[in-house]
Parts: sequence; structure tokens; C-alpha cells
Amino acid sequence: MVDQTKSIYTFPFALLCLSSLLFSASFNMIIPELPSHLSKMGGGEHKGLIIALFTLTAGISRPFSGKLTDRWGRVPVMAVGSIVCFVCGFLYPVISSVAFFFLLRLVHGFSTGFKPTATSAYVADIIPQNRWGEALGMHGLCFSIGGAIGPAIGSFIAQNYGINPMFYSSSLFAVLSIVIVINMRETLQDKQSFSLSMLKIKRDEVLEWRVIPAAVVTLLSYTGYGVILTLIPDWSDHLGIGNKGLFFTAYTLSSIMIRFISGKVADRYGRIKVMIVGLFIVALAVLLIGLGSSVDGLIIGAVIYGIGTGVLSPAVNAWTIDLSLPQHRGKAMATMYIALEIGIGGGALLAGYVYADHLERIPHIFMVNSFIILLAFFYVILWNRKNKRIT
Repeated sequence: MVDQTKSIYTFPFALLCLSSLLFSASFNMIIPELPSHLSKMGGGEHKGLIIALFTLTAGISRPFSGKLTDRWGRVPVMAVGSIVCFVCGFLYPVISSVAFFFLLRLVHGFSTGFKPTATSAYVADIIPQNRWGEALGMHGLCFSIGGAIGPAIGSFIAQNYGINPMFYSSSLFAVLSIVIVINMRETLQDKQSFSLSMLKIKRDEVLEWRVIPAAVVTLLSYTGYGVILTLIPDWSDHLGIGNKGLFFTAYTLSSIMIRFISGKVADRYGRIKVMIVGLFIVALAVLLIGLGSSVDGLIIGAVIYGIGTGVLSPAVNAWTIDLSLPQHRGKAMATMYIALEIGIGGGALLAGYVYADHLERIPHIFMVNSFIILLAFFYVILWNRKNKRIT
């Protein structure tokens, strides 16, 4: 049992956060440049697949990473995720066909299918239950810092030194994450040696049904992120923004600022109340992004979106753990992340094919997506009424 009174700001927690920051920077730094890179390869009409394929394998791998996290251990599963990022960074420069590019995106998706699942379980192992919201908020803050500096650094390197050095830099960040992870203490009490039987997934090992409400909220709300990842690079170009990572930097910085308090608020006032507020802000932000037609409007939308996700994410993550059993934390977090990948991938795929390189369609796509996010807002309200409690 974890001491409920001890501070969450321990050395292992700091290492975990630093590793996640570097991991996040690694795979995020290439995202803003991938649409134009794909266009140069002759696959511009398939931009929606850049994110959709990545999230497809991330989602498929979740049941495996969840089971391995609960049996093989948190540390080795985290290491696998970072190793995939390292390898892929070196492979992007050597491929020259659209088909192999998309195959690599499929492989790259395994990285986020493994590391975040094990990381969330690790947090729950070393942090007192009454501080989960705060801890997941602070960890999410560090992950978001990686998401902020990654695109900015990646675009800077691509513009000044070329696309290949950007890919190699992605691998470097992944290596640093690996070095940290492999030196961390394992927290799984009944750790088992790896065996191929662990890769055999039974029907009841795919999803943790207790956390389906959190999964529904995650799926609907993260469609917006899939739309953003797919459309913002081209929309930034259209508005005359040179560094395509500017939107992601603005959104992430605002998310970082709010996470200093949002996790604590979720612990004190309840997950449901905080999620309702967060979902409303996210829906409003996506609507404003669609309505904005200037650089200032885009950045304002990015800031508000960052605030919304910074409020929402720690509450949903903590709610997922609340709803799960201790022995199934890996499977519970895997279930939530499967929903996240479906949301991001579905949003990206639909946005990419509706967009089809017609810039005038982008505002309408964002407006429709705002309504989809509002469905999650109403779902939480109805779920709470049905269960007759505010948690």
C-alpha cells in the first residue's frame, strides 16, 4: 500500500516525468512536417492516414501492453515504447515510397501503444490514491511540455538543417528516454518473466468494462485532437505561419499552466464536475478555431484548447483509475487509451478525407467536430444523473 500522506514529488516520479517529456518530444517533433513531407512523396491526398495509421497500431497494441504491464512489469513495457521511437527515427530518412511511409507510421504507432499505458500504471503504484489527480496532472504537464517543445524544435531543425536531421533528432530524444527508463525501479509486485504466452489475448483481456464511461468520454473528446493534427499544419501554411509548430506550442503552453491546478481541483471537487467544465471549454475552442481566419484567431483558439485539455485530461485519467480494480490498472489504462486512439485516428481519418486538400472545407470540419465533443459533455451529465452522484 502507498502511504496516503507522503509527498508525490519524489525522485522516481521526477524521473518518470522527465522520461515522458523526452518520449513525447520524440514522436511529436516530426508531426508538423509530415504532411508536406508526404506531399513531396506524392501522397498528399492521403494526409488523414498520417495520424490514423499511427493511432491504429497504438490502439491495437493496447490490450497487449495492458496485459504485459500487469504481468511482465511497468519498466520493460515503457522501454519498448521508447525503443520503437528510436528505431523509427532512423528509418524515415531511408524510405522513398508512400507505401513504405505508411507502413512505418503503422510501426511507429506501437510506441504510444506501450509507454503511456505502463507509465500511468507506474504513477498509480507510487502515488497515494488521494493525490492521483494531482500526480497525473503533473505528469501530463511534463508530457505536454514535450508536446510543446517537440514540434517547435522539429520545425526549426527541418527549416534550417533539413528533414533528415529532424528525424535523427527524434531518435536522440527517444534514446535519452530509454536511458532513464531502464534505470528505474520496477513497481509491479508479482512480476513475471516474459513468455510468448503473454501475447495471447483472451476476449476478457481486451477491455476493462468498469472504465467504459471514461473510455466514451475519451473517444469523443479526442476526435478534436485528430482533426487538429491533420488540418492545422496546412491551415498554418494558409495563414502565413512559417513555423508549423506554433499552434502546438501555444496550445501546450496554456495546457501546462492550467495543469498546475487542474489535477488538485479534480481531487478536491470531484472528477465529474471538472470533466464537465473541461469538455465545454474544449468544444468551444474547436468551434473558435473553425471560426477564426487569422493568425491571432488561430492562436487564441489554441490557447483555449490547451486550457480545456489541461482541465479535462487529469480528471479523465484519475476517473479511469477510480473505476478500475488495482490488479487491472494496466488493462484499465489500456482501455482508456484504446478509446483515445480510436478518437484521434477516427477524427484524423475523417478530417483528412473530407478536407482532400480543399482549404475552404477546414472551418466547417472544425465546427462539426465541436458538436461531436459536446456529445461527450452531455454524456457525462446524463451518466451522473443516472448514477445519482457527483464524483
